[in-house]
Amino acid sequence: MKIIVVGIGKVGRTLAIELSKEGNDITVIDNREDIVDEIGSQYDVMGIVGNGSTYSVQMEAGVATADLLIAVTGSDELNLLCCLIAKKAGNCHTIARVRNPEYSTELSFIKEELGLAMVINPELTAAQEIAQVLKFPSAIEVNSFAKSRAELLKFRVPAQSALDGIRISQLPTRLHVNVLICAVERGEEVIIPDGNFVLGEKDRVTIAAAASDANDFFRKAGIVTNQVKSILIVGGGAIAYYLARMLLPIGIRVKLVERDQKRCELLCDLLPKATIVHGDGADRELLIEAGIGRYESFAALTNLDEENILLSLFARKTGNKKLVTKIDRIAFDEVIKELDLDTVVYPKNITAEHIIRYVRSMRNSMGSNVETLHKIINGKAEALEFVIRKKSRATDIPLQEMKIRKGILVASISRNGKVILPRGMDVLRVGDSVIVITQLGGLNDIDDIMTK
Repeated sequence: MKIIVVGIGKVGRTLAIELSKEGNDITVIDNREDIVDEIGSQYDVMGIVGNGSTYSVQMEAGVATADLLIAVTGSDELNLLCCLIAKKAGNCHTIARVRNPEYSTELSFIKEELGLAMVINPELTAAQEIAQVLKFPSAIEVNSFAKSRAELLKFRVPAQSALDGIRISQLPTRLHVNVLICAVERGEEVIIPDGNFVLGEKDRVTIAAAASDANDFFRKAGIVTNQVKSILIVGGGAIAYYLARMLLPIGIRVKLVERDQKRCELLCDLLPKATIVHGDGADRELLIEAGIGRYESFAALTNLDEENILLSLFARKTGNKKLVTKIDRIAFDEVIKELDLDTVVYPKNITAEHIIRYVRSMRNSMGSNVETLHKIINGKAEALEFVIRKKSRATDIPLQEMKIRKGILVASISRNGKVILPRGMDVLRVGDSVIVITQLGGLNDIDDIMTK
C-alpha cells in the first residue's frame, strides 16, 4: 500500500518505521528538513520537506495515487485540514490525530462529516487501556478480542504462588483451570512455551482465556483479582482527566494531584466528584499527606518520564497497590522493564498500534482477514485476531496436522459466541474468530500461519 504520513514527531516516526517494515510504500512530510533527512537516510521511506496541509506538497508526495494519508502533526486543526485536502486531491482514506479534550465528545461527528476513515485521540485511548487494567489489577496488560469474549492477560508470577515451579502441562489437573499459556518473558528472553515448560517466580506470563475463566484462574493461583476501589493520580493532563471521567461513574474514588493552579481550577469544574489537590506531586511529604499509603492504585501521569518512574517506585514502597506509569520515550525500555513498575503505558505506541491495525484491515480487498491487532511483550510479539470468511488451506484440518510456522501459536478460537482454547484435534472453520500469537511480523491472512 502507498501511505503518506504527515508530521514526523514521536507517533509519526513510529508509524513510518513500522509500516515500512511491513512492506508498505511510505512517504513522510514534515517542515523540518533535518528530521526528514534523518528518517530518510535511516529507513526505507521517501521524505518531502514542506507544509503537509498544502495541495502542492501533497501532490508532490503522490497523494493522487496514495491509498492512505495519516496526519499526526502537533495541531488537531492542521491534521483535519490535511485530511480534507487529501480527500479532494486524491480520494484516499484518511486518518487524523485529534487530541483536544474539547473535541472528545464530537469525534464521531467529525469522522462522519469530514469523511475520515479514523479519528484517534491518543490520550483518550491510553486512558481506556489504564481503566481496563484497573478493573483487573492482577494483570500488567489486558487485551480484548472477539468482542470482549476472549482476553489476553499478562501478569507476573508472585513469590509463593501456586504457579511457581509448576509444569504447564500440569495446569489443567493441578488447578482445574481452562487457560492457555501463550508466552513467557524471563529476563530478556521471550518464550512461546510447550507443555514441558516450568513456570518460575517473576516470570511475566501472557495467558489466553475466556473472560469468565480468567477470574477463576487468578483465584486458584492465589492472585488478587478484585477491581480497585481508589486511585491517587499525579499529573492533571488529558490522560488523567479522561481516566478520572471513566473511573468515577463505576464507583472508584479518585484523588488527583496537579501543580498548576489554573489547571486545578479547571479540573475541579470538570470533575466535581474527584478530589483535586494543588501541589507538586514529586513532593514526598505532600504524597504522604495526601494518603498515598491508603490508596489501592497509583498512576504517575506527569509529562516527565523520569518523574513518573521515581513516583511509581516510591508508591511501591508505601504498600501493595496497582501501579500505572506513563512513559513517552522508549529508548531505555530494557532498563524500565527491570524496575518492577507493574503496568507501563506508552501513549505513542498505543496510537501507532491502532493505526497499524486499521492499515492491515484495509487489506481486506487483497485477501487480509485481520480483525484486531495488539502489540504485546513490549512490541516483541503480536496478537492478531483473524476472522475466517472463506475456506482456505488452514480450515477443516486438525491443528496437530497443520504445518504451523515456528514462532506462531493458535491461542483461541471463538465460535458461535463460545471461546475454545484449542487442542490438537480442534479445527478452524469458516466464521471462526481466531487469535494467533506470533513473533513474526506482517501476517495478513490466516494462511500465513502455515509453512509454504
